[in-house]
Formats: sequence, structure tokens, C-alpha cells
Amino acid sequence: MAQLDTLDIIVLVVLLLGTVAYFTKGTYWAVQKDPYASSFANGSAKTGKSRNIIEKMEESGKNCVVFYGSQTGTAEDYASRLAKEGSSRFGLKTMTADLEDYDYDNLDKFSNDRLAIFVLATYGEGEPTDNAVEFYEFINGDDVSFNDKGGADSSPLADLQYVAFGLGNNTYEHYNLMVRNTTKSLDRLGAKRIGDAGEGDDGAGTMEEDYLAWKEPMWAAVADAMNLEEREAVYEPSYEVTEKEDMSAEEDHVYLGEPNKNHLEGTMKGPFNANNPFIAPIAESREIFSDKQRNCLHMEIDIEGSKLSYNTGDHIAIWPNNSGQEVDRFLGVLGLKDKRHTVIAVKGLDATSKVPFPSPTTYDAVVRYHMEICAPVSRQFVASLAQFSPNDEVKNEMTKIGNEKEVFSEKVSSHNYNIAQFLETFKITWDKIPFAIFIEALNKIQPRYYSISSSSLAQKQKIAITAVVVSDQVDGAQHVVKGVTTNYLLALKNKQHGEAGDAHGLDYAITGPRNKYDGVHVPVHVRHSNFKLPSDPTKPIIMVGPGTGVAPFRGFIQERAQLARNGDTVGKMVLFYGCRKEKEDYIYREEFEQWQKDMNGQLEIITAFSRDQKEKVYVQHRLKEHGKMVNKLLEEKAYFYVCGDAANMAREVNQVLGQLIADERGVDKSKGEEVVKGMRGANQYQEDVWS
Repeated sequence: MAQLDTLDIIVLVVLLLGTVAYFTKGTYWAVQKDPYASSFANGSAKTGKSRNIIEKMEESGKNCVVFYGSQTGTAEDYASRLAKEGSSRFGLKTMTADLEDYDYDNLDKFSNDRLAIFVLATYGEGEPTDNAVEFYEFINGDDVSFNDKGGADSSPLADLQYVAFGLGNNTYEHYNLMVRNTTKSLDRLGAKRIGDAGEGDDGAGTMEEDYLAWKEPMWAAVADAMNLEEREAVYEPSYEVTEKEDMSAEEDHVYLGEPNKNHLEGTMKGPFNANNPFIAPIAESREIFSDKQRNCLHMEIDIEGSKLSYNTGDHIAIWPNNSGQEVDRFLGVLGLKDKRHTVIAVKGLDATSKVPFPSPTTYDAVVRYHMEICAPVSRQFVASLAQFSPNDEVKNEMTKIGNEKEVFSEKVSSHNYNIAQFLETFKITWDKIPFAIFIEALNKIQPRYYSISSSSLAQKQKIAITAVVVSDQVDGAQHVVKGVTTNYLLALKNKQHGEAGDAHGLDYAITGPRNKYDGVHVPVHVRHSNFKLPSDPTKPIIMVGPGTGVAPFRGFIQERAQLARNGDTVGKMVLFYGCRKEKEDYIYREEFEQWQKDMNGQLEIITAFSRDQKEKVYVQHRLKEHGKMVNKLLEEKAYFYVCGDAANMAREVNQVLGQLIADERGVDKSKGEEVVKGMRGANQYQEDVWS
């Protein structure tokens, strides 16, 4: 046998080491992959993950999945709460699932010993949320086809047991259409609905109570259908929070508020979207109210070099952070102020638990940049915190507040408390509450959407926004409710102009994590909208927009004024604009007057100043007064637009329009209402409204 020479020995050693490394990878030497790395930043975090929900449930041992269609995070929050409650009260093996993460053509394989829960928000005028568009189109299609069943099989979903809850707003015509149409389609396909589909109403301000009233009989029906026994609910964390004493917040791999790894490493890359903001410079900012007691901001945000684009009528999303005042309050009431810069690692205790922010990070970064700590506290959350009370007296009080609607209204909701403000009322430190419960129960802080108040034709690389700074005294409350994002924008405006002091003393971290937003910058992305000018610029349009509801119409008018300057023919534009007082808050007056000249009389502005006379006058009154002109323009196929408050103004405008059409055309009121409904169906009547 020949002797091994040196080269042979080296080759054998390398092969041996390679074999050992292969079979032990992920055990001894692999570094855990950062889920917030560049793939997430580029909007493709789902790449490589299985889109088969049946396989996912089998692999993770789940028998209940809570699907959610969410635009602002509220539906996702309710989905998480249902999953948590199903597990703790009934022993279900639950998981939540973003509807855009999975395919639906294998729902026919859903076995009858499992449960599907659908929590579906309706967005705008009866539209699905962005993450639910594909699901909605699939399940409501005329010819739904599944992998194994469909076509001739009239009941392909006969084994699917499901529950449904919808989130809607009754100020819109198509109230809760998402959940209504989805349940209709599921039932048509043979699925078995357990209990009644719930409907929450944000327009009436009863969403939370609607949810609580629905879920108890729903759980009773589920327990009966699936032979479940209720047990005493005991808190079982979904996340493990570990303090890393050996790490410093100064280390460059610790996230201090950066949304993903590219931002952490300072290599911001597009595409920029709802997962990955562009840190945009603010080119211009100014105060546009003359009223010293209130603020209204006009800002121009520079998107050059980002590859972001917008169309006139779109929305811009502003990514806020929480004020230092509220961050201090939150950390203080939990006894975490001294640990605010302690590094923590957060991981899911279940394969389906998705940590909503990157880790390692710090308590301060999580609370400041990732948690919706300023939202009103929910009654269910109060009840869940009772078990962490420091003594029986406080526990009994917390239980009573959490379980009794009237007591909760008196002590919490009437004051519009956020969670820290409420816990402060007990004048104790709540240091026994696990931090994980806040990660589970509080929404991830959401971008706020603003109607773009500029024209993409006139200024392609700069997006204008118009925002009233919210600072409202709640009746009977000891504090002023301050808008998270609008006060953040005010702080940015003050910094840009070198003005002393922060916005109302709120102390925002306006320079961002590691001073990456200094200069002044703001994180943004663009969301496209269906609120559009007619493609034919000669079409007449009527716009109703009081206050900052005029924002998109500034863009509309700016666009047609530019077309007129270019020599194009533009149609008649009528703007019904309202505010409190002509000398205090008539915004954009000088610009409108200039654009009237540019358009050679094709722009008419009809104003309503509600507090400049004894009797209040609103835009709906002016609309009625000019009924003859409005009807004439509508007969010429004018487009009708409304932007602003949904609950009062928009609803009344809708009613006034139906009545004036009836009056001017000599028909009964119901016929006028039918005309308005037909306009909506033909996209001739468009709304961009909010509660």
C-alpha cells in the first residue's frame, strides 16, 4: 500500500472538515439570518417562504389560523388578539397570517378539525385593503378554481369551518363590504360559517365595543362546534425578551429605530414602500394659518433620486415617531427609565410569531419608533393587565374597569387615555408587567397618510402636504390630546426655521436614529389613490373641500392652471371652500387668486366662513344656495369631488346634492338620490374622506 504524501493528507483533512461543517451547520457555527436584512428593505421579505397555508399549519402543529386584511394595523391587532385568546382560553393552536403571504387555491384542503378566522377591514369606498386585494379578487371571482376541486364541484370548501369579523365605517356607502362579500362567497362555495359575522363601526366610534360584543357569542359557538372546553386564561408570552448586559447600544449592529438592515448600515435602497421608507429632505415648510392659537403646515418634500413617483390625487405616507414626553411616560410607569438604553434581543417563541421590529435593539428604540403607545387604550387590554397588579385592591379595580363597559367609559375612554396615561392614574410603578405583552398588544406604529396637495405635472419631484396640527382638549380630561404625526411635522418645521423650542414641548427625536434624518429629513413612501381628475381636462369639475380637505384640490387646480399656461383648453372648475374665519385660516388664498388669472375665469371659488357671522355657514349651505349652477354642470357631465370629514360634512353634502338635483329637475327626493348613487357607480362622484 502506497504511503500518503503531504498533499493527500491536506486533501483528506479538508474533505473531513467540510463534511463535519455540512452536517453541523446551523448548530455550532451558523449566524442567524437577519429577517430585516436587505430583502425586507426591498419589499421581498416573503421570497423563499412557503405560500402554502396547509403545509405551514401542519409543520407548526396549528389547528387555527387568523387571516387579516389590514390597512392601518387595526385589523392585524384584532387578529392577534383573537389568536391569543383562542390559545389561552380554549387551547387552540393558533397563528396569524397576512393575507398577502399565502395562496388560496388550496383552501379546499382545509380539514374540518381546523378553524379559519377572517378579520377584514374595508378600505375607502368598499375596497379591500392593499394586502387583501389578491385574496378578495380570487374568492369573489366568477369562476373560483381550487387545486383539487372547483368547476363542477359546487361545494369545494365543504370542510372549511370559519369565523369572520369586519372593520368598517358607516359614513361610507359601502359599509363593511369586504367582510359581507367575502362571507357571501365563502358560503356560496360550501364553507361552514360558525356564528354571525361581526361588524365593527369606526364611523360611530364603537369599533372596540362592537368587537367585544361579537367575540363572546362567537367563542361560545366555536367551542360548541369544535367540542372545546374553556379554561382559565393564563398569560403565555409569544415573544422572549432578553436583556443583553454584555452589549452596548453604541454597537453598530444594534438597531436604534432603523426599519431594516439597509437603513442600519446607511445604504438606503429602493424600492421605497410600506416596508421601506425613503428618508426625504424637506425642501420647504411654512405656517399658513394667521391664527396664533392653531397651526397649519404646508410642506414640500423632495423625492428626487428616490425613483418614487406620484400622480395628482395620490397620498403620501409620513412615518412618525413618538414624542419624548410620551416615551418617558411609558418607560417611567413600567419602571424602565433607567434601562431605556439597555440592549434587548426579541424572538418569537413560536415559528409563526413574527417579531414586528428588528433586533437586537433597546427599550427606548422599540417604544419610540415601533409601538403605537399614544393610541387610546382598549378595555380588553386593561382586563388582561389586571393579573400583573401589585396587590389585590388594584387587581379588583383593574378587573372591574376591564369587564364593565360603563366603568371603563367613565374612568378611561371619556379621558381618551393612552395606556401609560391610564396606568399613571394608579400612582404606582407597574414593574411586574412583562414587556412582551406590550409587543403583542400594542399596534406597530403606522405611517399616516395625507392627501398630496400638489400636481405631479407642475412639480414632479416635490410632494406638497397640508396638515393641521392636532392639539385638542378632551372634555373632562386633565390632558390635551396631541396628534403624534402632526406635532412631529411641526417640530421639523420649527427646526428648519431655527425657531426656539419643540412642538408643544413634546421633544421629538427629529434627527432620527443615530442622527440619520438630520438636515431636515422625514421618512416617507407614496400610496396611489383612485381619487383622480378626469382624463379629459376639458371636463368640468365641482370640488367640496373645507379646511385641509382642500389639499387634493390645490393639486387639481395647480394642474389645470399649468395646462392653461401651456396653452391647453381646460374645463370649468368650481371649488366650495370653507374655514372658520376669513382672516385667520383661509389657506392658499393668494395662490388661488393667481391661478384664477392663469385660467382666464375657468376657476370659481365659493367660500363659507363659519364663524364670521352669527349664524354658522358651511360648504353644504353654499352648495344648496348654488343649486342651479351645480345641477347645470352635472348635466354637462361634471365630476363631483368631496374631501374632508366623513361623519358630518361629507354625509350632509351627499344629502344636499341629492335634494338639489331633485329640486332643480322637478323629481322626488328618491330620484335625486338615485342620480347621486349612479354618479358614484360611474366614478363621477369621488370621495377622499376620513373620520
